[in-house]
Amino acid sequence: MTAPPVIATPLRTEHAAVRAGVAAARVARTGRGPRRSTDWAFARGRGPVLVAGVAGALQPGLRPGDLVVADEVTDGNGRAPSPSAPLLAGALRRRGLRVHVGALLASDTVVTGAARRRLAAHGCLAVDTETLQLAAGALPFAAVRAIVDTASDPLVTPATVTRGLTALRSLRAAAPVLDEWVAALGTREVVLASPRSFCAGVTRAIEAVEQALGRHGAPVYVRRQIVHNTHVVRELEARGAVFVEEVDDVPPGAVLLLAAHGVSPTVRAAAAERGLTVVDATCPLVSKVHGEVRRAAGRGDTVLLIGHRDHEEVEGTLGEAPDDVLVVEDLDAARAVAVRDPERVSFAVQTTLAVDEAEQVADVLRERFPALRGPRSDDICYATTNRQQAVRALAAATDLVLVVGSANSSNSVRLVEVAERAGARAHLVEDAEDVDLRWLAGAARIGLTAGASAPPHLVDDLVRCLSGLGPVFVREEHVTDEEIVFSPPRELPRR
Repeated sequence: MTAPPVIATPLRTEHAAVRAGVAAARVARTGRGPRRSTDWAFARGRGPVLVAGVAGALQPGLRPGDLVVADEVTDGNGRAPSPSAPLLAGALRRRGLRVHVGALLASDTVVTGAARRRLAAHGCLAVDTETLQLAAGALPFAAVRAIVDTASDPLVTPATVTRGLTALRSLRAAAPVLDEWVAALGTREVVLASPRSFCAGVTRAIEAVEQALGRHGAPVYVRRQIVHNTHVVRELEARGAVFVEEVDDVPPGAVLLLAAHGVSPTVRAAAAERGLTVVDATCPLVSKVHGEVRRAAGRGDTVLLIGHRDHEEVEGTLGEAPDDVLVVEDLDAARAVAVRDPERVSFAVQTTLAVDEAEQVADVLRERFPALRGPRSDDICYATTNRQQAVRALAAATDLVLVVGSANSSNSVRLVEVAERAGARAHLVEDAEDVDLRWLAGAARIGLTAGASAPPHLVDDLVRCLSGLGPVFVREEHVTDEEIVFSPPRELPRR
């Protein structure tokens, strides 16, 4: 029989600190050292355990009172993984605590001085004498340890008491999060939206940066974010891409990539003036909207651009005919907008809008301007439409919907809104650390999707984190297949 969840604290002082901040979970004092920890784990049997206590730092950069959240605990031979570590770390950081995620090293005895320095070679963040033993039979398992001593602050000094109190205060501050971890435990089904993550335009833009780096060498410059995702930007920065706000920030003669959202003609002109080698990674579907706006303005129409004024795609599209384009952001704007000639009016749509909201705005415009002309084919891109259809299916089948994507990603934000309008609890998360443990309590079916600019591995990471809270059964909610592939920018060779 599986034992109920417990927060395991080896020392009396650790038990007192944690128990003072825990509201619901059971907190047990397990005893100091590996022998007592082994005895406790054997007597208890299998069941969820979160180990909380103090530890000694092995690596520089850790200081007394810092918290180490273990992604595994090891003795150099065996290891016990803790997949839920990012969920715990994120929750602790949101409480203002200094948190490090990494491995804990198990030792049979308390170590100091030269012995501590030798252990640092294992690459683990901290060392203690109980966590590995307490992890035996613990499914799920997690560990949070507060640093007491470091390489520069040895264990046995007059300052030990002060450092110990600092560590115990951190444990007490962490206790409500430990409670949340226990409450979030359980068996659950994870339903993956299909399709999700990268679309053809995003893949093309990222590959354009990679190809430019391979062809020209680092650095290559990118105006704004190549796609709206902070993980993508960081990964490309690590490979030699330099992201700038404007063309003026690029050295004359350098290589400049234009982001997937498109730019106005004035940006292209500024790049030409600086003698830049330009690689245009604008999504072909955005380029299609630019072409529609140019043609409509060229025949004398006022163009009503349905979209968000502060979005880069809208800024670029507006720049194609600034004297002829009016941005219509919502229903109120659609009811109030005035045009110079109601008989000569067209509309275009930002490619990443929610389909239902854009259609409502377009319906108001059609009613007000019977002569209104629209695009020959939908402006909202196939990937946006498909992902919104898939998230509606998730909303109908789950208790909670998590959308992986950055806050400045329009298509990701729209997915949350679509799920909410379909009746689901839904949240946008940058990655697993953004997930609030409190959302997971009682959520037996979780829908998971990702915006078109979010890397697929972030979804895989989140599923793995959820598996650290209990058994996870994964299935896909398949809506449609996506087989569209775009050719690389003409400035780069075809692969």
